[in-house]
Amino acid sequence: MGHTSLEKMTALQRNPSNIRNLCILAHVDHGKTTLADCLVASNGIISSRLAGKLRYLDSREDEQVRGITMKSSAISLHFTHGDQEYLLNLIDSPGHVDFSSEVSTAVRLCDGAIVVIDAVEGVCPQTQVVLRQAWLENIRPVLVINKMDRLILELKLTPQEAYIHLQKILEQVNAVTGFLFTSEVLEKRAEKEKAEAEEKDDETAADGDQVYDWSAGLEEVDDSHLYFSPLQGNVVFASAIDGWGFSMQQFAQLYSLKMGIKAEVLLKTLWGDYYLNAKAKRIMKGAQVKGKKPLFVQLVLENIWSLYDAVVTRRDMEKVEKVVTSLGIKVMARDLRHSDPKVLLSAICSQWLRLSQAVLSMVCEKLPSPLDMAEERVEKLMSVGTRRFDSLPPQTQELKKAFLQCSSQENAPVIIFVSKMFAVDVKALPQNRQRPLTQAEISQRREIARQRHADRMAVDQTTKKNNEDQCGPEPSDLSAAKMESLALRDVKPEGEEEEQKQTFIAFARIYSGVVRKKQKVFVLGPKYDPGQGLSLLPENCSASDCVNAVPHLSCCSIEDVYLLMGRELEELEEVPAGNVLGVRGLEEFVLKSATLSSSAACPSFAPLNFDATPIVRVAIEPKGPMPKLVCGMRLLNQADPCAEVLIQETGEHVLVTAGRFAKIEISASAPIIPFRETVVRTPKVDMVNEDLGKQQKVAIIHQLKDEASQGRSSDNLQVDPTGLVTLTTPNRLATVSVRATPLPQDLTSFLEKNSELIRTLEQVNMSLREGKKLDVSIGTLESIAELKAQMESMLQGRKWRNAVEHIWAFGPRRYGPNILLNSVEGYQRPSLWQCLRGEDSGGDNSGGLSAGLWDFDTSIISGFQLATLSGPMCEEPLMGVCFSIERWDVQSSAPAQNQDVAGDGSISPGEVVDSGVVSRPKEDTTSGLNESKRRPEAALADCYGPVSGQLIAATKEACRQAFQAQPQRLMAAMYTCEIMATAEVLGRVYGVLGKREGHVLKEEMKEGTQMFIIKAVLPVAESFGFADEIRKRTSGLASPQLVFSHWEVISSDPYWVPTTEEEYLHFGEKADSANQALKYMNAVRRRKGLYVEEKIVEHAEKQRTLGKNK
Repeated sequence: MGHTSLEKMTALQRNPSNIRNLCILAHVDHGKTTLADCLVASNGIISSRLAGKLRYLDSREDEQVRGITMKSSAISLHFTHGDQEYLLNLIDSPGHVDFSSEVSTAVRLCDGAIVVIDAVEGVCPQTQVVLRQAWLENIRPVLVINKMDRLILELKLTPQEAYIHLQKILEQVNAVTGFLFTSEVLEKRAEKEKAEAEEKDDETAADGDQVYDWSAGLEEVDDSHLYFSPLQGNVVFASAIDGWGFSMQQFAQLYSLKMGIKAEVLLKTLWGDYYLNAKAKRIMKGAQVKGKKPLFVQLVLENIWSLYDAVVTRRDMEKVEKVVTSLGIKVMARDLRHSDPKVLLSAICSQWLRLSQAVLSMVCEKLPSPLDMAEERVEKLMSVGTRRFDSLPPQTQELKKAFLQCSSQENAPVIIFVSKMFAVDVKALPQNRQRPLTQAEISQRREIARQRHADRMAVDQTTKKNNEDQCGPEPSDLSAAKMESLALRDVKPEGEEEEQKQTFIAFARIYSGVVRKKQKVFVLGPKYDPGQGLSLLPENCSASDCVNAVPHLSCCSIEDVYLLMGRELEELEEVPAGNVLGVRGLEEFVLKSATLSSSAACPSFAPLNFDATPIVRVAIEPKGPMPKLVCGMRLLNQADPCAEVLIQETGEHVLVTAGRFAKIEISASAPIIPFRETVVRTPKVDMVNEDLGKQQKVAIIHQLKDEASQGRSSDNLQVDPTGLVTLTTPNRLATVSVRATPLPQDLTSFLEKNSELIRTLEQVNMSLREGKKLDVSIGTLESIAELKAQMESMLQGRKWRNAVEHIWAFGPRRYGPNILLNSVEGYQRPSLWQCLRGEDSGGDNSGGLSAGLWDFDTSIISGFQLATLSGPMCEEPLMGVCFSIERWDVQSSAPAQNQDVAGDGSISPGEVVDSGVVSRPKEDTTSGLNESKRRPEAALADCYGPVSGQLIAATKEACRQAFQAQPQRLMAAMYTCEIMATAEVLGRVYGVLGKREGHVLKEEMKEGTQMFIIKAVLPVAESFGFADEIRKRTSGLASPQLVFSHWEVISSDPYWVPTTEEEYLHFGEKADSANQALKYMNAVRRRKGLYVEEKIVEHAEKQRTLGKNK
């Protein structure tokens, strides 16, 4: 097919039923970009000979150098299928886990996806991730099993063995899809059962003898269309590098003509346990039982195997000529004579089994058009956070019809979603790009050039005559040269300046209406509420007369709209609904992603699903001027969906992702590794596994240090031997008693996974406290109820009795994996779970709630939040710690010193608040004397600041002291590492893992191959250079894939010193063996500028320092 004109493309854009928006998803190095090259070559954009070598959609220089895709890029293709013409908006996405955020941006804009799988490696970790992302976004996938040539040339499988291997791959993919489907069906059925039980309100529903059949829901739902099967036509077998691919339909049509069997019959029997009975000339079942070759092996695979054998393995030219003649194709003489057999193979296969024909036909038949968007997907896009779709305003719910109709009429509202912003050189824009000239323009310019040349020659001859007459030098030529050089000098800086200029293009999709140049639209922020917007704006308000009073709503003008063509952009006047497009002019209004609409009733779309989160931070500074770095970081923050650019309290510019972003040299710090601090139960054995109860402590110095630390600041700090810390504020008006306890490990992991739900719970409680009505979806309330039930099941035992009901707050940042418990006797406060009971907090002081303590309630929470945000070990956040407030007294001695509280009338002078009980002293005749005595105390209290501020500081310090009273441990971030390696290099892989503190979880051999899959965990702190080292040690035969997994407690105590006789005998007096936890802790303290206790002199007898050579 030749190159399609822009006019043809714009005409195809107006027919949404024949548009297909799709992306290519796969694990790294499974052949996505090579497949994309073959599809691009079918439109004549690149040569078919360069497909797979050019990697057209990898337009960045670093992508070409590294050989992997790093950014999503889109291209529009034209394809004719039958008598219909289709427009395919194809998006190529990265496969490496480090760039998984780009996959999320691509998936959101599409209706379907091509999932590519390597025929040798099968289903890999990232394959499962992309299938899950496609499922979450409700887009339909089709499958391409790529690199079939590796089965022939590398594994050297027979056709029969290859067939069994392909069956296993399909089973693996369908197992992933089945798991996702089963989870969703069971979840929906549980919701349905719960709703029915609530409606019936039948007591027998709670009968313990009742048996639930959880598989019943699975039998009712038809899931046959979800799975991949060659019989359904949603699987293509291919070798993109050799340019061939086929589906069952192609071979069914081919053999129906030769064998006289109906194509429909062949289509049902080509894949499966069927064989051809040559005598009866019939297709029969039971090939495996009877030891016959399956039809797929006999009619399909054997032909491909024999072609590879003749062309690549044996180079039998006679057989090649027979094959070419029988297929009825023509091969050029230069291809037949070429020294590389793959050239001849590609020439034959590209005519016999065209890859683009097989893949694009499957896309047109099996993937949905924009008109086929599911209602469920629309509702999910329009419902953000806790909002239900039916709770949205009526005008907003009416927009659902605009989505489903995908209308391009004049009165249809414009709805656009921007998934990311990408930077483009200003020179690369179509209006600044030099366009090819027409023949008329070329001839016109030729005439102008000739005329100029003739004029110049005439001037030169005149000048020469004058010079000969005067016999002087020839200054005119010199002056002309000078003028020209000056002109070039003047132009050069402008050119350089222009080269630095970049503009942002929004990568977007239009769901409804028509977007035009210079059109004004609303930009809807993530927190925009359409109900609030409609109430504040006048009726039928348009973006042209936008009022700035509406929060999270702004107006912008679209400068240009573009057709995305891979490395190039094509300027358009307008783009109708259902298409993927580029939009210019939004850089001042959109940070990473946004929703644009001509209607203020449109809600902001649900945020993108990012599967991987950045865990490593790097502080950077420029070697040149600072403004360039700040500009570069601003560009990166806007262009990378997963990047986080922060300026810390220390003034460091911190980058929480990886990538090159500014055209300046930078110096980066050592990677900033996150850690967590926690407490554990008191160990029962020492470092040599001896029972601590039977050992006699000999480290008197250590004991004295402990006693001194426990007894310090005895005036306002008491530490109980059981770990209870009591702290009094400097003005003696408030006392807090806190105890720290480790949370169960499964509960800590559970809280971390559900941080978003806990944040939603906090938002709901805040709205209730402020007296606002928040319409929370039933699903969110059920999730909160499930969260509470799960926590109750995990907190079993006497010490955790009713703990969930008494939870005061989560921390840090009010949604972290630490808990503050209210164990104060007599102090009743609104429950954290009040939204489940339908309570209205609004300052309710019933049930003995003390007004005095309630006023200081937020001070206790703030102190807890500060304490959990930075722990005492190395100022890292806490994790898995429960702080229990067991006593809390507040008293007031003078009205002047407590203005922040007394102003509310909560505590009267002389009133004492003790554990939630308010008591008033008897009238004293010597009140005047008491007042005179109290005045200096009031003045003293004033110098300490308000009571609320002192209480925050006291709570924070009490939590830190309670934390230190327990055995402390560091928690390290851990990567899950999956490595594929051959048996020869297995030992070297284990050596590298052992050296870097990693431990292997599982090792298994991949069936049908010689590859081993090793699953291990590795500390993030030890992961730098791990991939390079493992490649070097294994000569490139093993490549790891690292994904953040969990937090793990480092077993060693960073403060450990030998305390028993056995420990002294085993570790020596100095006990200076490597302590991994202490090494990590000191590294973090040193980076943060905190005090580090370390010996400069190691051996006193020789007086040698660490700085000198030993």
